[in-house]
Amino acid sequence: MTDAVQQRIADIVNGNDVVLFMKGTPLFPQCGFSSRAIAILEHLGVAYESVDVLQDQGVRQGIKAFSDWPTIPQLYVKGEFVGGSDIMMEMFEAGELQQLMADQGVASAN
Repeated sequence: MTDAVQQRIADIVNGNDVVLFMKGTPLFPQCGFSSRAIAILEHLGVAYESVDVLQDQGVRQGIKAFSDWPTIPQLYVKGEFVGGSDIMMEMFEAGELQQLMADQGVASAN
């Protein structure tokens, strides 16, 4: 991964309270895992940004090295890597994702 891609990803992660690197867009997810991740975030009602990794091969590969996590989607909250859709689902079902958002002071979507 180039330094420019690394810096771009770091800027996105650190510039947004909640960001989901995904395949597709929230309105048109391109895989079931990304669709599930969006459904969880929508249910939580939090404001979030998304990055369509299918639009940029550098980011698609770079995000895997950035997080040292092999799959997409990837959720970041306040600059910290949370996990992929399976971890998001487990945390959501246990009430941990809701608590994380509250503890981090994540704004509600308007």
